[in-house]
Amino acid sequence: MDCFTGLLCLSLVNLVSCAVGRYDVLTWKDRTIQSYFISRQKAVVQTDGDATNDPITFNTNLMGFPDRPGWLRYIQRTPYSDGVLYGSPTADHVGKPTIIEITAYNRRTFETARHNLVINIMSADDFPFPYQAEFFIKNMNVEEMLASEVLGDFLGAVKNVWQPERLNAINITSALDRGGRIPLPINDLKEGVYVMVGADAAFSSCLKEVESPQNQLKCNQEMEPLITCDNKFRAQFHIDWCKLSLVDITKVVPVGKERPDPGSGVLPDLGEYNPPSDMLKSRDYFSDFLITLAVPSAVASVLFIILGYIMCCRREGVDKRNMQTSDIQLTHHSSIQKSTKELRSMSKNREVAWPLSTLPVFHPVSGELVPPLHPESYENTSMPLMQTQTNLQHQTPIPQQQTTGKWYS
Repeated sequence: MDCFTGLLCLSLVNLVSCAVGRYDVLTWKDRTIQSYFISRQKAVVQTDGDATNDPITFNTNLMGFPDRPGWLRYIQRTPYSDGVLYGSPTADHVGKPTIIEITAYNRRTFETARHNLVINIMSADDFPFPYQAEFFIKNMNVEEMLASEVLGDFLGAVKNVWQPERLNAINITSALDRGGRIPLPINDLKEGVYVMVGADAAFSSCLKEVESPQNQLKCNQEMEPLITCDNKFRAQFHIDWCKLSLVDITKVVPVGKERPDPGSGVLPDLGEYNPPSDMLKSRDYFSDFLITLAVPSAVASVLFIILGYIMCCRREGVDKRNMQTSDIQLTHHSSIQKSTKELRSMSKNREVAWPLSTLPVFHPVSGELVPPLHPESYENTSMPLMQTQTNLQHQTPIPQQQTTGKWYS
C-alpha cells in the first residue's frame, strides 16, 4: 500500500563508525497512519562473541526536546522485541522536517548508539475522506496491527463490506491510550486496538445495523449485537461492534463557527505613561505593628483574667453549697438511725401473746406439774416460741397422735 512504502528497518550496527551528521530520511503523508520499525537485531553492537540475545532498549525523542511530538507514539514490549514508531501527522506539520533521535542501549554491555531519523511530511492528495468509521479490534495489539500485511487484510475486509472507491487507514490507537486496562497474561489476551478508516462513500447498510434499536438495546445489556457482515472479519479480526463509531464529516456542525473579531492586537492609546514621583515620603509602620499586636494581646489578657477568676475565685460558693448538702445528708442519716433505735426499743417492750407450749404441763412419768418459764426472764422477743426437749429435766418424748374430725380449743 502507498502509506507503507516508507516502512523501513533501522540499522544501528554501523552507527559507531558513521558520522554524527548522517540521517535516514522518510516521507510520510499527513492525516494517514504511518509506522517505522526499529529492529533490535540490527542494533546489537558486536563486541565479545555473539550478542544477538542481548537486551536492547530504545529511546526516541525530538531533537532538542526530551520527548516526541504529540502525534508520534513509540512502543516496545520487552528489551528482546523490536520498537515501533507510529502516528498520524497533522496538517500543521506539512512541509516541516521532523528530526527524531533514536538511541539504543545494550543492557548487558552498557554500550549505546545513536541515529537520527528525518521525517518529511507531505500533504495527502486523496484527503479528506468525508466518511470515517472507527473499529475496535479485541484480538490485536498495536504493533501487530501496524504490520503491513495485517493492516492490508483488515482494509480489504472493510472494503468488501463498505464498497468505497477510495479507502485508507487514518489513525491507529492502542486501547491503553484510551483508558483501557492492561490484560492479564492468561490465554494470550490482547490489549485491543482502535483503527479509524476513512472512505469517500456513504456507510453501508451492514455498518448501519449497529445503530438499530435492537442492537443498541443489546449493547446496553452488554450482549453481542447481531451484525450480518461480522463473518467477513471473524476469521482474523474480532470486532467489538458496540464500540463502532460512524462519523459523517459533512453533517458535523463546526463548533464555534462564529468567533468574535480578535482585533488588531494593538492596545488603545491612553496617553503618555506618568510614573509616580521619586520624592515619595517613607512611611513608618512601627505604630501599625504595635497596634496589630497590642489589640489581640489585650483581648487575650482580659479573657485570661476572666477565666482565671471564674476557675479560682468563685470556688468558695461551690464549697459552701457542698458543705450545706453534706450537712443535710448527715442530718437525714442521723434521723434515720434515731428512728431505727426507737423502733427497736418499742419492739422489746411490747406485749406478746405466748403460745400454748409455754403453759404449765404435767410430766408424763411422774405426774408432777412442771412450771413454765416466766415471760420476764426473756431479754428479747427473738427467743424461740417452742422449748426444746433438752431443756426439760426428766422429760421423755411423747408420741404424737393423728386425730380426725374437728378440733376444739
